[in-house]
Amino acid sequence: MVSPTAEQSRTITASLLVLATVATAAALAYTRPVMVPFVLALFLSFLVSPLVNLFQDRFKVPRFVSVLAALLIATGLLTLLALLIITSARGLMASADIYRDRLTGFAERVLSVLDRLGSDIGQGTLVDAIRQLPMLRLVQNAAGTAMDITTNGALVVLFLIFLVSGARTVEQRTGIYAEIHAKVQRYIVMKFVISATTGLLVGLILWLLGLELALVFGVMAFLLNFIPSIGSVISTLLPLPIAIMQFDSVWAITAVVALPGLVQMIIGNGIEPLVMGESLDLHPATIILSLIFWGLLWGIVGMFLAVPIMAVMRIVLGRFDGTKPIAELMAGHLPNSSEQAA
Repeated sequence: MVSPTAEQSRTITASLLVLATVATAAALAYTRPVMVPFVLALFLSFLVSPLVNLFQDRFKVPRFVSVLAALLIATGLLTLLALLIITSARGLMASADIYRDRLTGFAERVLSVLDRLGSDIGQGTLVDAIRQLPMLRLVQNAAGTAMDITTNGALVVLFLIFLVSGARTVEQRTGIYAEIHAKVQRYIVMKFVISATTGLLVGLILWLLGLELALVFGVMAFLLNFIPSIGSVISTLLPLPIAIMQFDSVWAITAVVALPGLVQMIIGNGIEPLVMGESLDLHPATIILSLIFWGLLWGIVGMFLAVPIMAVMRIVLGRFDGTKPIAELMAGHLPNSSEQAA
């Protein structure tokens, strides 16, 4: 039997990887109601395990008590976050009609300028269309994803209990498992702290500026900061429509965008790279493509989980000779000619 050449072997490997990726994506999409809470719980366990180690190693508490205390703290934080999300969603829904009326008034003021200039672009029709906007339905759809995550919280907590209870201790982790755990845990813990700081500062700034729904935008800044590259841009621009409808001063509207944008820039471009470094070793193009892929597969939750999932995949692929070039490509390391010839 004739053995395949190196080029044929690479072609066969690439073809099998494509088929495996398509099959895995179909399976993940089909099992989304269960897999999304499970993966959320899996990555939350990286936040909880340091608490278990702290109680067990520093305070010499038995492991069972350490796990129980860490789970109680995690459940309390998840409950607090769920309450903030529910409060924010309710605030948006309660104010939907108010902001529709304000949007109508703002449109009338802008279009009146066109009337004075003698320009006709169908101003009356446009204002009528704004008045008939189903704002409550639009807001309910926008808040639907957050509410779905909140209602799945019980399933997430259940998975979290089993994952933390059965987790290995630091001494028992070896090989690829230890590498995955160390890198992903560092990323998630640091990202959580940085995102919480960002959300707190943005919410505080907007509250001091007197912007309505400042709590909503603070929570959104915290959540969206988990989405690399585009999350901070979206959270910075989100308050702009409310500011335009609420304030008459151009300076106030500018401050609503500029000050949170400054916070995002300082933390995202200055503090975060300094603290986190190249912990996951993923190229920016890999991150963007992963956001698109997991966003299409699992929605907004997939975008939150995209980066740590891709980091795990890169570590696993890098452990096998046949898939190591793919791992290097994910990190942005293009193979040189000598490696290709080999």
